[in-house]
Amino acid sequence: MRMKKSIINTRLLVNSLVISSVLGGCATTSKVNETDSWEGWNRGTQEFNDDLDKAILKPVAKGYLSITPKFVDNGITNFFSNLNDIGVTVNDLLQLKMAQGGMDAGRFLINTTAGVAGFVDVATMIDLPKHHEDFGQTLGFWGVPSGNYLVIPFMGPSSPRGVVGAVGDALLNPLTYTFVFAGGGAAVSAINGGAKAIDVTDTRADLIPTEKIVDEASIDRYSFIKNAYQQRREYLIHDGNVPEEDELQLEDEADTEAANSAVPAAVIIKTNSAVPATNNNSSSLAPVTDNSKHFLDLSEPVTK
Repeated sequence: MRMKKSIINTRLLVNSLVISSVLGGCATTSKVNETDSWEGWNRGTQEFNDDLDKAILKPVAKGYLSITPKFVDNGITNFFSNLNDIGVTVNDLLQLKMAQGGMDAGRFLINTTAGVAGFVDVATMIDLPKHHEDFGQTLGFWGVPSGNYLVIPFMGPSSPRGVVGAVGDALLNPLTYTFVFAGGGAAVSAINGGAKAIDVTDTRADLIPTEKIVDEASIDRYSFIKNAYQQRREYLIHDGNVPEEDELQLEDEADTEAANSAVPAAVIIKTNSAVPATNNNSSSLAPVTDNSKHFLDLSEPVTK
């Protein structure tokens, strides 16, 4: 099945629809792929996500870019990144990364104060780098298996472990608790919904300049995204030191998919999980960036 051009990448829509979709069961095909047991469901859901992105998210993101000055766009990205540092710090500590946890706590305090509520990334300017830790990585750190590859409506590439991780990350996000203020009135609900919408739109807008990498780098777009997601998650969980047996297993699965498809193995692009995301705009392999929010950025980072 050929996918359409766009992809949907959202952070915060982890809700009852997602959970019910996961528990609702997966569609099957006449021939089950042993390395991707839920492929029928996954391909159909990815197509749904792509169609929704093409119809709504991408046009909105383009409109957002057309009316938003660059410094405002940067500030919005920094603001939500700063809120995310709360969860990053907690997950640092849960993974016993005490020194890194101290750095990330310092990032949040500095950017919240000197950075005007996080709109300016002052911490990076003083050599406190951004780290990417999430609850899914924490579960992996403590040995919880990933489970089968799973594409979730509105959320994109994930896994059973990733779904639980997404719920954990939502609980660590301050925006989740805005209903506590002002008695959970309509105004607060509107602010919360608006903030989430802006976050999703800003994230999608940042991918527009480089999303063509996915469309041009692979023939079987579904397999490309799946392999990129799995390898990137392994890279993040192991902090770049992926065990050789895990790396070989991912490569074997990619080779098996190539053998089972009509596309020659040499044509299906595989990303290199040992290569971290960089801040250049070259069209190298492994075009993935921060994947710690349970959405797939199949692009290289946009320099802010």
